[in-house]
Amino acid sequence: MIELENITKTYKMGKIEVQALRGVSLTVQSGEMVAIMGPSGSGKSTMMNIIGCLDKPTSGIYLLEGVEVSHLSDDKLAAVRSKRIGFVFQTFNLLPRTSAITNVELPMVYSGTKNRRQKASDALERVGLLNRAKHKPSELSGGEQQRVAIARALVQHPAIILADEPTGNLDSKTSLEIMKIFHELNQKDGITIILVTHEREIGEHARRIISFRDGEISNEEILAK
Repeated sequence: MIELENITKTYKMGKIEVQALRGVSLTVQSGEMVAIMGPSGSGKSTMMNIIGCLDKPTSGIYLLEGVEVSHLSDDKLAAVRSKRIGFVFQTFNLLPRTSAITNVELPMVYSGTKNRRQKASDALERVGLLNRAKHKPSELSGGEQQRVAIARALVQHPAIILADEPTGNLDSKTSLEIMKIFHELNQKDGITIILVTHEREIGEHARRIISFRDGEISNEEILAK
């Protein structure tokens, strides 16, 4: 599903160039659950942004479902993100003044999808939160807010979900509940899940851990399941 070959990413900060990625090659099969780990500044978030078509590599080849996306226009990248990729972030990124169900509807508003309310309801039910559909984020716990964010990521039926530190703001018990949802989406729905985390215990929920250091892959570990 995902093929990256010799990906580099260089940021220019004035006269200084910072190499965030240094020739990374990586393959992720359809239906895999993969964790990307590494210390701050290791390149893992840059890698996630490129996989999610939120950023473009400086050089290298990126094939997503067989399509070369490394050099697509911004509009075409936006279309790929909308149709094929769901995003879940550490800070939830919910609109504070709107209800849970309206937050879930947002991706469909941007893409012009019909029957938005029913599809948003179905997504909230999928994460066990339909009874909180009319509540605003301030009226929800952190775990419930993250469930809303997962429902929002699910609503367009993506092939891939990218989760950047999805349990970073949650306690241990709630983190396990969120990871259970990711497991179900992976095993029952066949959605490819890619997690970025600095927590080993969260990374071990995946089938494979890819460790980054100094913009390169330092280790790959297959976990027995």
